[in-house]
This record gives sequence, structure tokens and C-alpha cells, in this order.
Amino acid sequence: MPDPSAPAGSPAAPAVPPTPPVPLTALLAREDLALRQIAGPTDPGIVIHWAHTSEMADPYPYLLGGELLLTAGVHVPTAAGPGGGPEEKPRLEDYFDDYVSRIVAAGGAALGFGLAPVHDTVPRALVAACERHGLPLLEVPPQTTFSGVARAVWQLMAQARLAELRRVTEAQQSLAAAASRTDPVPSVLRQLAQRLAGWSVLYGPDGTRIAAAGRGPETQVREAMAELARVVRPAAGGRPSPSSATDAVAGTHLAAYALAPGRGFVLGVASPQRDPGDHTIASVAAVLLSLLTGEHQSGAGAARSSALVRLLLGAAPESVAPLLGDGRWFVVHARPDAGAPGAVEPPPGDSGPHDAVAASALGAALGSPLIDLGDGAVRVLVPADREPAPLPGWTLGVSAAVSPGDWAAADAQAARALARARATRAELVRHGEHTGLADLVPAAQAELHARTLLAPITETPALVETLHTWLSLHGSWDRTAVALSVHRNTVRQRITRCTALLDADLDDPDVRMELWFALRQIGQRLEAAPAPE
Repeated sequence: MPDPSAPAGSPAAPAVPPTPPVPLTALLAREDLALRQIAGPTDPGIVIHWAHTSEMADPYPYLLGGELLLTAGVHVPTAAGPGGGPEEKPRLEDYFDDYVSRIVAAGGAALGFGLAPVHDTVPRALVAACERHGLPLLEVPPQTTFSGVARAVWQLMAQARLAELRRVTEAQQSLAAAASRTDPVPSVLRQLAQRLAGWSVLYGPDGTRIAAAGRGPETQVREAMAELARVVRPAAGGRPSPSSATDAVAGTHLAAYALAPGRGFVLGVASPQRDPGDHTIASVAAVLLSLLTGEHQSGAGAARSSALVRLLLGAAPESVAPLLGDGRWFVVHARPDAGAPGAVEPPPGDSGPHDAVAASALGAALGSPLIDLGDGAVRVLVPADREPAPLPGWTLGVSAAVSPGDWAAADAQAARALARARATRAELVRHGEHTGLADLVPAAQAELHARTLLAPITETPALVETLHTWLSLHGSWDRTAVALSVHRNTVRQRITRCTALLDADLDDPDVRMELWFALRQIGQRLEAAPAPE
């Protein structure tokens, strides 16, 4: 229940961050902190999401929920100490009762009270108030600083995040292996149920249950799951439906994912708890099942699925290419537009994988199930007969149409096209294929000239890349910084270094033109080189 005396606009429920929480027992187990719980519940399920220090008499307006609130008791009235007279005891009790009740109302997870430098012991009235309101109270010894406690919380959170990433990675690998077995759909469902310690089910377009794995839930949960599947299944008349939906019934967390958009297959997952990485694991299973349920309907789809599995198992692209036919392909790099509905843009400095369901929808819009949730961008292999077009909410970089043997070079083309699209704020940029003055110079002579001219900087790839991008963007510091994901001062420093090493006046358009032609030759040579093993 929200606190009736809370400021206007206060959230009805604490807003906690999407980071792994820290069990309070793990913090108490840190011998270097020497924390001691002296009041409140000792439930091992109590977790904290961050540590916050405050000496405010009313901390409610400054708490978001889930905190370990740290205080040295500076806010306690000077007369309200453990040595106060009997006549002061009611006021002490009222003060601490109000103080603790406000922390609980704000969603605070626990209270840490420092024994120095204001108080030698924890006030008895505070201990009683925490017991009364069910708030864990920790005694922080004098040798333990509040910053040390906060640092320990973040260290435990980092360890939890690493463990979660490992769990997700192992689950992804096991799901990919399951998809290559002779019974891929039941294998993926079994592996998903095992990884989430729950129940997984696949519904057909008509709502019938095709396959299931894991310990079957109660009838109430099964009925709720079937209803949730109807929510994400394409509606009659072409009305849009969500790609996923969640619910909770009888203490069980439910999630439904639409597979192969437009075909009507739905994946349902029921689990006793919902950890941060569970959505990612289920989304990977949804993508695999989309391939398995959607592509088996045609011979070409089966061949592409076979090619994908062989690549996953380490086959060389040359041996897989015949399965994909003699056609040509585009490589598309895509990133979501910041602020677009459903955008899955990672936070600054985070190049982690994008949302798998959103990426699957992108592949469907481009007409290909061959997607890769790579670092910083979603990559899609698109048949050349399906010309990529701009898509709302996405920025696209498209390579030239190439045969499967040239995918590596096309991947580099698409990456550069995406960088230019982001720098120029264009919806889609294609890698250009045209002839010009540079094509009139014999390739061997052009390459020799380029190597000689750029020799002072070729040993430093960052300088070559920065100079190439800076020239391509007409010397714009800001747009170059955006394209390279670096600070504009870094761009200035690198260009200044190039100017010194090349002994060239980069303000001279003739010099810029010659360097541009040389950089193009270097870039073409690097694209043609095989990728390192």
C-alpha cells in the first residue's frame, strides 16, 4: 500500500534497477565488513539493490526502493540519545518509530547504523522500532566505512552479474546444440525447461499444444498459459499483436513469445521465479524455434536451416554455400533508433546483445531468418532478391550483393555503411559500387603508392580508421566521434598525430583527395584479405 503521507507523484511501488540484487546474507558474510544484524527478520530471501547514505530525519523522498540505508545517527535530536532520562523515552520511541516507518514505506530493504563518530551503541528505541516494522537493522562497527559497505555491495552485484552472464551463455550454447539434434523442437523445449527449472510448451497456429517439456504445472496454470498464448497470436483481420506477454498465476511466472511472426506459433514458459537472464534465455529459444517451425515448410528453408546448423558446428562457409544456392546475398547491420518504440539500444558503454525477439522481428521484416545478435549491432543475411528498405525504429547499413564466399568482405562493408548512417542520421546507407577516377589507375601501382604514402600510420590501425572516417565525413569532428564511438577530443588528437606523421597539410583539398584515394586502396586490400583464424 502506498504511504498516504507520501509526496504527490510518488510511485505506488518501489522502482528497483534491472541489476542482480545482493542477498543480505552475502553482505553479512563479508568478514572484512564485520556487519552484525541486531534486529528485524533474518529471511535469506531478503535482497538489496544498492547502498545509500543519508542523515535526513525523513529519508522517504530520497529513496527509490531496495536500498540498504546507511546512517550514523546525525539526524537524531541531541537530547534523544541512549543516555536520555525516563521522561524522554516516549519521544525517542515516537521519533524512531516514525523514522523506520518512513523507510519501510519507501521500500527500503535494510538499515545500517554506524557506531562512530556520533553514537557508541545503537539506540534501543531504534532496535525496537525495526523489530516492530520488520526492517533488518545492521550494526556497522567503527572500523568499517560506509563507502566500504557500498563498495562491497557493488562488488557482490558485479559477481552476480558475471554469474548470470555465464548462466545465459551456457544456456545459449546448450539450446543451439539441442536445435541440431534429430528431434530439435522437443530437444529445445527440454533444454529450456531444464535451464529455467520450469515448464515449456509450444502451441500451433490453431492453439493446440504441439509439444511440452518439464514438470507439468497445475490445471490453473496451464489454462492461464493457453490464454496468454492467445494474446500474442496474430489476431483476425491482421490487427497487430504484441510479440511477447507475461503474467503470474498461483505463484508461477508465465511468459509467451510469438514465433515466426505471422505464422501463429507461440512459445510458452512457466517458471517458479523470474531471474534477469531468464528473458534472454527464453528469447534465444524463441528464435531457434522460429527457425525450426517456420522454415521447415519449404525446401529452401530446410536448406538454410541446415546451413546454419553446419556453420554452428564449425563447417567452412565454402562447404555450406551450395546449400544456399547460387544466389547473391546482402549483409545488413542494424541498430535501433534511440527513443523509438520497442527500441533495444544498449546503454552507453555497453555493447551487449540486443533483445532477441526484436531482432527476430527485424529479420522477418527484411525477409530472412538468418540473424545474429552481435556486439553493438544486429546482423542479417538477406537474399539479393529481397532488396532491404528503411524500417521504422532501425538504422541500417547494407553491403553490396555478394556470393556466400565474399560474406566476410560484405560484413565489413555493412559495418562501415551503418557507421556512416548513424553519423549522418540516415535511415539506411548502402555500400556504393561505382567506378571513378581511382579505377583508371592500375591496381598494382595504386596499391604501391598507397602503401608508400600511408606507411607512417599503417602500423596504427586506429589512426588509419580515424583518418578514413574523418575524411569521409568532410572533416566533421562531432560526426566522426559518433561514427567511431569515441570523444571528439580523441578524434582531434588522432588527426593531429596523422598530420605530424604524414607531414601533410590536411586543410589542403588536394592533400585530402590524395589521402582519400590511398585510404580506399588500403581499405579494399584489407577487405579482400581473409579473416584471421
